[in-house]
Amino acid sequence: MSDHISDVTEIIEWAQEVLSIEKQALEVFSDCIGDEFICAVRIIENQVPPGKVAVLGMGKSGHIANKIAATLASTGTPAFFVHPAEAGHGDLGMISPHDVVIAISQSGTADELLRLLPYFKRYTIPVIAFTGRLNSPLAEYAEVVINTSVAQEACPHGLAPTASTTVALAAGDALAICLLRRSGFMANDFAERHPHGALGRKLLVCVSDLMLKGGDIPTVKEGATVLESLVTMTQGTVGAVAIVDEQGCIQGLFTDGDLRRALVRGVDVMHEPIEKLMSIQPKTIGAEKLAVEAVIMMDQFKVNLLLVTDDDNRLIGIINMRMLVHAGVV
Repeated sequence: MSDHISDVTEIIEWAQEVLSIEKQALEVFSDCIGDEFICAVRIIENQVPPGKVAVLGMGKSGHIANKIAATLASTGTPAFFVHPAEAGHGDLGMISPHDVVIAISQSGTADELLRLLPYFKRYTIPVIAFTGRLNSPLAEYAEVVINTSVAQEACPHGLAPTASTTVALAAGDALAICLLRRSGFMANDFAERHPHGALGRKLLVCVSDLMLKGGDIPTVKEGATVLESLVTMTQGTVGAVAIVDEQGCIQGLFTDGDLRRALVRGVDVMHEPIEKLMSIQPKTIGAEKLAVEAVIMMDQFKVNLLLVTDDDNRLIGIINMRMLVHAGVV
């Protein structure tokens, strides 16, 4: 049992040591952000658009480069990843003279990257280097060098890239978010790039996209009986019927909840005019509103559906919680 406790303690200590080393590396990098970082932001702003950001890296740096390219692209800065080895076999054609290159190499000596520098020079493509060696060939060539050097890697042998890749990843995130903020990129812009994600559904889906409309809206005219209203409600799918006047303006709403409450009171409901039992001034929402706003309203007013109206209070749709759940908005 004591050996088990010792093993558990040791594992926790190792994990905490890794995080401590990487935290310290990030703090040092943060303190060193200055003119070079500002210059990198400005170079990208001057080139993009019409150009894009090509992010390159080999090995573990390649994985970091791929993620940075994806983050840039999703936050409003067009970017793509290029594998340096594949670039030497034709993929270099993906990079145009209008583009900017971010080259990631902790040593600054990755041969696959260095072989591409003559191409960048020939077409005057600016290179921003993420490297930990400021006297490396890559650093000496680059217009801007982001120093990603670390005092030590978290690997006890100093071999596996750990703290250095963490710093490079954070540098890419910082660059992407600075560009996002300077460009005025908003949440709606982000959602447009993530239409299949939860954020996209919340920020792109409108009430009009989900609501029942036209002949699918269960309605009766004012003056109808409860029995007539129940027939219409039963034929519908929302457990309610809207009461409208001759112009289609909303007069009230009758739900299965209203029916149950009337029955509990002992009301002889079948031949009563619907006006006696309907709820007046039901909650409404505009068709142009975001579907997530409908969710908020339903929660706020403790209702399960909303009537959708135009500017003249005419009924044009119905939306309920089931539709919102089915669409993934909730």
